[in-house]
Amino acid sequence: MSVEATQPTDLSGYTQLRSYRYERKFLVEELLPSQIVALVRQHPMMFYVPYPPRQINSLYLDTADMENYYDNVAGAEMRRKVRLRWYGPATGEIRKPMLEIKVKQGLVGKKISYRMDDFTLDERFCDRVFQEIADRSGLPQVVRDDLHTLSPVLLNCYQRGYYATRDNNFRVTVDYKQIFWKINMALGNPLIHRQKNPRDVIVELKYEIDQEPKADRAAGYFPFRVTRNSKYVEGIERVYF
Repeated sequence: MSVEATQPTDLSGYTQLRSYRYERKFLVEELLPSQIVALVRQHPMMFYVPYPPRQINSLYLDTADMENYYDNVAGAEMRRKVRLRWYGPATGEIRKPMLEIKVKQGLVGKKISYRMDDFTLDERFCDRVFQEIADRSGLPQVVRDDLHTLSPVLLNCYQRGYYATRDNNFRVTVDYKQIFWKINMALGNPLIHRQKNPRDVIVELKYEIDQEPKADRAAGYFPFRVTRNSKYVEGIERVYF
């Protein structure tokens, strides 16, 4: 699929909740999460823990042609990911989910978020159920119209640790124990097509554009390699291909 054929939907009607920021990602395969956390806590920028660790769950949406997936694989200049995100158990009664549209332009990105109604994620969940949830969530019309072109395709959950500098200019997250489920768009979802990735740990260094001059110093302390890792891309390739 060509990049030109898969430009992201116009987002002019969405509420812009964040400015563009950088996210440097590091794929770590040879260290345990506890060893990585020790390195973060020993960083000369003196990262502290602003929030306790928690489980993050992401229900990704895409078009029938998987345009968002192919844009991300191709590294298109403008690309996006659309997901519902919540904390705690991955299935059952889902409380306080957020609709998030992550938009990337080159190396920087921003996130647009909307509150969604609570719902139940079980074997009856499918595209029809998702559309009902979207229609009753009080979203702006432009957002509802966009969601009617998308369907749930992937469920991803993982554990995340949070770290930040005292001035909050730099933030680090440590993600581990990833699990991916294939979501059937048309029928029910027994959630049995599951793939685990217990070994890899993803470290992300996040900062606003104006902090770029200091970013090399912040990133240089970590003995990890920078990667283009995408949980969505990895999950699709694990459970669909």
